Amino acid sequence: MTEPAAVIAAEMAPETSAGPDDRSTSPTRQMLRDLITRPRFAIPGFLVLALILMAAFPGPIAGLFGHGDPYDCDLNRSGIQNAPGHPFGFDIQGCDLYTQVVHGARPSITIAIVVTASSTAIAIALGLVAGYYGGIVDLALGRVIDVFYGFPFMVAAIVILTALGSHGIWAVSATLAAFSWPTMTRLMRSTVIATKNLDYIKAARALGASNVRIMFRHILPNAFAPVLVLASLTVGGIIAGEASLTYLGVGLKAPSISWGVQLNTAQNYFNSNPNLLIYPSLFLCVTVLSFVLVGDAVRDILDPKSR
Repeated sequence: MTEPAAVIAAEMAPETSAGPDDRSTSPTRQMLRDLITRPRFAIPGFLVLALILMAAFPGPIAGLFGHGDPYDCDLNRSGIQNAPGHPFGFDIQGCDLYTQVVHGARPSITIAIVVTASSTAIAIALGLVAGYYGGIVDLALGRVIDVFYGFPFMVAAIVILTALGSHGIWAVSATLAAFSWPTMTRLMRSTVIATKNLDYIKAARALGASNVRIMFRHILPNAFAPVLVLASLTVGGIIAGEASLTYLGVGLKAPSISWGVQLNTAQNYFNSNPNLLIYPSLFLCVTVLSFVLVGDAVRDILDPKSR
């Protein structure tokens, strides 16, 4: 048995429990250690974690400086910019702006995670099948992707959301996901094509491994890294895309609370109440930048040329 074949045979054999040394030197653990020790990842990673916690538990965090209830509004406080216990002031409806901004993180981050996860799953499934089998399957998928590329992203999203007449979280998520998977799919397909002709894949095929086993056991772990990097970079873009659609009036609608809704409302009051625009914009920019920087750090750690 040749050396590559022996390696594949060992991989196909039943797995035995690894010792402490094997676990401590696993590639995943090493990658996590490298990421955590890099300031380029640690700082934005901490911000991303804080933002996710803010989206998951907005009530307690909003209660640190405000009353914590985004629907506790009083028109007598409309537009007040400074008040004790209300660091951001009040919006036009007399609601605590700090509480509104904190609660606005949940829909924006939820939509970004749902869209990225669904788009990545679709890209992995379609790209893996098309890249591995090729032929008519690859040709058909390529033409479908070309059709999606023919529609400008924002214009298509505006048309779909306007036609649907629904402006909830799931409608916005489905619309954004519909135009987010083609780029990931094309990247996954090209990586699979480059991987499927390597020697260890040929050895697995010669030993009688099924196509499903080859795709999921040998090709997917080695072709997933570029898609993971693109997915981590996509999160920030989806957050910005949702805010843009909402700002244009076709995304989420009041009484939903999101940064895009707040920006849409603030555009008419910027001269008299600039705080209505400044604080949601600041949180939105920090969130998008943090996710993009995390994606850059993941890309650097997964790229062998950067080591």
